Order: sequence, then structure tokens, then C-alpha cells
Amino acid sequence: MSVQSYIESNRERFLEELFDLLRIPSISADSQYSGDVRKCAKTVADFLTAAGAENVVLEETAGYPIVYGDKIIDSSLPTVLVYGHYDVQPSVPDELWNTPPFEPTIKDEKIYARGACDDKGQMFMHVKAFETMMRENELKCNIKFMIEGEEEVGSNNLGTYCKNNKDKLAADVILISDTSMLANDLPSIDIGLRGLSYVEVEVTGPKIDLHSGVYGGAVANPINVLCEMIASLKDENNHITIPGFYDKVLEVSQADRDAMGKTPFSLNEYKKHLDIDDVMGESGFSTLERTGIRPTLDVNGIWGGYTGEGAKTVLPSKAYAKISMRLVPNQISDEITDLFTKHFESIAPNGVRVKVTPHHGGEPVVTPTDSIPFKAAAAAMKDTFGKEPIPTRGGGSIPIVALFEKELETKTVLMGFGLDSDAIHSPNEHYGVFNYFKGIETIPRFFHHFAELNK
Repeated sequence: MSVQSYIESNRERFLEELFDLLRIPSISADSQYSGDVRKCAKTVADFLTAAGAENVVLEETAGYPIVYGDKIIDSSLPTVLVYGHYDVQPSVPDELWNTPPFEPTIKDEKIYARGACDDKGQMFMHVKAFETMMRENELKCNIKFMIEGEEEVGSNNLGTYCKNNKDKLAADVILISDTSMLANDLPSIDIGLRGLSYVEVEVTGPKIDLHSGVYGGAVANPINVLCEMIASLKDENNHITIPGFYDKVLEVSQADRDAMGKTPFSLNEYKKHLDIDDVMGESGFSTLERTGIRPTLDVNGIWGGYTGEGAKTVLPSKAYAKISMRLVPNQISDEITDLFTKHFESIAPNGVRVKVTPHHGGEPVVTPTDSIPFKAAAAAMKDTFGKEPIPTRGGGSIPIVALFEKELETKTVLMGFGLDSDAIHSPNEHYGVFNYFKGIETIPRFFHHFAELNK
């Protein structure tokens, strides 16, 4: 039996086992789901063991456990370290889901569930590909798994784990599937990711909520002030106004920008998919450039005062916002957080107090296209898709890529099979059945080419 025929003969089981994972609400951001997060870790470990991994263990951290397992077939062969995460984003608002977020449903050949694409579906492809290689005696490299449960809350304990387990995690490449392709008939590989600085701001005025008639117009309204402060963070060209913000931004050459411009992209289809009349962003840059090579600043949430049913005429005591900044090469997350904090505090008017609380961050990365790992990934995709994948730069952030390079001194290949339209972090997240099985089919080809290119 070949790899492909093994996949086909176990197709229904591969889907049902993924559904078992998707039914577990492993929401790392909400402590009420802590038992489910640990249950999911144990389930992943059980699947690894069943697939043929050895030394499978739940590595305890200060937070949720990291699932480790390996299969060392020959110490002289190259080693691939597979990284993924089993935690998921909160599903709220649940009322916007067309089907229950933790009851996986297939509709139009798409698997609908929280975590279907990010990252349970993509992580589990590696477990099933490993099982396939083991059963068909096609495992060409040593393999190690490191599947964590805190990616969606900043991977705060992963750095310590990597630093304390360098020998155990030693590998020739790190393979991650937590990114997207351009289209199912247009494979691509991310060669760049933006970094991240994420903060929460708090603006305080009077010590308690006040009557808006008695005090309105005489006392600073924290919500009004917060909105004005946030609005001032960009100018009329959507250029960020924080002093020093762009000082270290790596400017992309015109030749590279021209190459990006050749990436197949329909602005009309983009707007139609999002149901918007027009795009918006920094002047002088295309949509792909805005999401790939330029830094951003966005409000992710804002609240304060009375938001319940009916009316309550109050002048609120406090107002809050969560703000994220996506960073590009040469920007450093801690420096950007510091620049933001100093600037935000400096523009606060008299009559309010401002507090900035950093949450988490990560560094931007660019991976080389002339390396053996990238060539192996490109060859694998060409084998299964029938065409060369296009190198792209992703707009998202995977902070652990830079962490791995620092702590493990190992490069990463981002061989994702999702689509930008998969609604990750949103209601009705989904993952194509085609994509799930195409990943399981492609991953063994990566191992084959990586072994061949390392001879």
C-alpha cells in the first residue's frame, strides 16, 4: 500500500479523529476552560502514541503543558521538529456561528469549528502524516513533536521550555503549518511574518461614574478622551504618528515590491469576500504591501461606561482599549511597546490619568528561499499540487518563529495549507476537507525531499 492509498483507506477515520479534537473547547484565554485545555493536551499525546511516537510526555510548564514526542530512526539522518498548538481562540460571540463552534460540521466540503484551521486541523495533519509514514515505512527523517497549549495567549512559557531543553529539541529544521496559501489551485509558502506589540490602555477621569447632566461639559469624559487619543495615532494618510515608530522599518526595494505586485490578487474579489465598498490603509502602498511589508496599528476592542439595555446617562469613570501593532523586519517589539507607552502618556490631557499594560509581543522574521528546508517544502508542494509554490509574506504573527531562531538556533519553514478566507479568530471558522488531506499528502513529500537534499 502506498502513502496515498493509506490516506484514502483511512479517510473517514482521519476526519473523525480530528473531530474528536475539535469538540474539546481548549480555550487558553479563559480559565473556566482550563480542564478542557489539559484534556486536549492528553488527547493529542494519545494520538501521537497511537501513531507510533516514542517518549511521549506532557511537559509541565507554569501554564499549560507542552506535548512532546519523537521517533529517532537513525541518528545520522536529519531531524525535523514539528511545532503546532492545541489551544484555540474564544468562540464568542457564539450567536454569530451558523453551527455550534465545538460541534464540527462539514458543509460545502469545509469543516466548521473553532480551531478547524487555527491550528488543530493543520497541527493534526502532521500527526496523521506521521502515522502514514510509519505504517508505510516511509519515514525518511527523525521527527520530534512540540505541541503547545498557550499560543493564543502569547506562548509565555515556551521560551523557558526551549531554553531548558535545547538538546532535547535539537533539530535541523522546524516545520510549522499555521499559515495560509493563496488558493487551493495556487500553492504558496510564507517567507515572512510580521511581529507584534499588544497593549491594553486605561483612561481614568473622576473616581466614580457621574451624572452626565450635572457634570457633563465640566469634567473630562474618559471615553471621549480615549477616542480622541486613539484618533491622533494616525494622520490623514493612515501613517502612524508615534515618534520613532518607523525609525528601524526595513524598507523593501522597488524590485521586491514589483515582484509582490505579480502575485495573483483580485481587489474586487477581496472586497466582495469581505462585503466592503473599498479598502483602506497607508497611502502609497497596495493591499498586499499593507498586509505584508508595512507596520500597522489597530484597535482590537474598546469599552467603558454603560452598555446595557436602555439608557443610563452617565459620565464614565474609566475607558479601555486593546491595541495591537504589527511590526516588520528590524522593528523590535519591546522598543515599539515603549515608544507607544511614552507617546500615549504624553498626549493625555489634564483631567485624566493613563495606564498602559503590555500583554505580549513577538519579533518579525524573514526566511531564506535558497535554503534546503525551503527547497524541500517547495518540491513537496510541487509534487502534490503540480505547480511551484509562490513565496509570500504573511500579515500575521507567529512570535515563536523568532523565539526558535534565538533559543534553538534553528530556521523554520512555514508550510501552511489554510486560506485567508477560513475565518480564523472569527465566527464560523472553517478548514477545507481538501486542504486537510492535501496537507497529510504533502508532509511526507517534505520529509522525502529534506532527506534527499541533506545527503
